[in-house]
Amino acid sequence: MAVSIELGKALDKAYENASLEEVLNAPPSALAGLTEKHDELFKELGIKTIRDLGSNKYFATAGVLVAVSGKAG
Repeated sequence: MAVSIELGKALDKAYENASLEEVLNAPPSALAGLTEKHDELFKELGIKTIRDLGSNKYFATAGVLVAVSGKAG
């Protein structure tokens, strides 16, 4: 089943038309607002891709806590 989502301005312009797999394999700087400097900082935590970032247990736990609190953003 194909799924389509609109990420709007969540991605850097270079990745706006990329496939999901391409985005997941991209460095964190593919997310709008992050830079190559952030990529270097994330690498120190073992995070090299958006997939790594999204599956990191600490970031995932923080995201769930914020969602449960109802105070995202």
